[in-house]
Amino acid sequence: MKFNVIATAALGASTVSASASAEAASKMEQVMEIKVKQWEDARARGLFGGSLLYPKIKKSTPCVKGKAGEYQCSKVDLHGFLSHEDLGSQTKAGNDVWGWTSATGREFGIVGETDGVGFVEINNDGTLDYIGRLDTATTPTSWRDIKVIGNHAYIGAESQDHGLQIFDLRKLLDVKPWWNPFFWKPKVFDKVKDLTAHFTGFGASHNIVAHAATNMIYAVGGRSGANARNTTCAGGLFAVDVSNPAKPFSPGCIPQDGYVHDAQCVIYKGPSKKYNGREICYSYNEDTLSVLDVTDKKSPVVVSRTPYVGNAYSHQGWLIDNSNTYLLLDDELDEMNKVGPAANGHTTTYIFNIANLEAPINTGLWQSPAKSIDHNQYVVNGLSYQANYGSGLRIVDVSSIPRDPTGSSVKEVGFFDCHPEDDDVNGVVEFLGTWSVYPYFKSGYILLNSIERGIYSLKYNGPRAKY
Repeated sequence: MKFNVIATAALGASTVSASASAEAASKMEQVMEIKVKQWEDARARGLFGGSLLYPKIKKSTPCVKGKAGEYQCSKVDLHGFLSHEDLGSQTKAGNDVWGWTSATGREFGIVGETDGVGFVEINNDGTLDYIGRLDTATTPTSWRDIKVIGNHAYIGAESQDHGLQIFDLRKLLDVKPWWNPFFWKPKVFDKVKDLTAHFTGFGASHNIVAHAATNMIYAVGGRSGANARNTTCAGGLFAVDVSNPAKPFSPGCIPQDGYVHDAQCVIYKGPSKKYNGREICYSYNEDTLSVLDVTDKKSPVVVSRTPYVGNAYSHQGWLIDNSNTYLLLDDELDEMNKVGPAANGHTTTYIFNIANLEAPINTGLWQSPAKSIDHNQYVVNGLSYQANYGSGLRIVDVSSIPRDPTGSSVKEVGFFDCHPEDDDVNGVVEFLGTWSVYPYFKSGYILLNSIERGIYSLKYNGPRAKY
């Protein structure tokens, strides 16, 4: 364990084990070094080939007999594709992705890349138009994260002194106005003049957590700046109030459980009734699932810290629904390090009963048919949309969990594999392929961002969750 925490409702006090913290930091640096080495090797092999190697796709390619063009698939059709070079990236490498829907229903993607973000519009037929881009605030980095609250995108990165770029997405509407759908050209936005604000209260961040209900952005992780692991903020939740996006400010940081890799925050309404109405963050903190009460930013409380068999690096997760009863957790190193159930290399998703916030229980797990490392997942209407590196998008029906929390009734219902290079061996445990997925558009189109290729527009045509 990296932290020995003594939490009280009155003080939210904590004590930090320096040796354990150093061990966790070493693990984080180790995995980042492995990723960089694998990406450099892939670049040397020509896999970051840009638009010449990965030409744009401007028509629908249905999934037929397990294939959509060169890609293996099941019940997921390919509707469009643009390479990172098509999006103006000089480094031709991707990471995170998020989405935004305008007041009139137009759908846009914010595509993370190592040197900034590209903006795309999803057309009615699912094809993609490149609208423009916003370059990184400082230097390129492989780690960039994006979230949206209202009409603004909030962009953080591991770049030194990057801070938080705040961009008004309504600017995209003027690039391709509805009354001029043919004669327009993409716009490169000025990274100073075109921002609503640039918050520099923290430096680097590893991920951005958005909580729309409180108009709060939490920057987490980061290797440098005010929220680095070796600061008083300890890499924890660094709060930025964006009630007025033009005037962001920080009410404080939350170091009580040390470094946070990712989190999901809610206004709690669930079985642990004493916490109803509180702002609760489910945090993925390297060696635990941690539950934090962050209602009072000056006096946050560590509600619980739960380890689990198979832990190698607690990375990210998501609630299965709004009942605050079960969540899914993905561990980024268990497959690679051959730890616990994931020693067979198959992507492993851990299931937690969180009905008692003070004592969550790991009730079971689910393993993918493919070998791959898991990265990010989001649950919509009983389906978990998982971005699992080399095995691509995996769509998993998790609606059975409340009646069978062991995970034995969980079922994969569709997939789209954006990394054909390892298809002949049913997957390889490495950090190539997809980074993240955005499954929230009303149209049903799904954005999947590949590290070495580009951005895909997909649509699932399989059954709904069974419940």
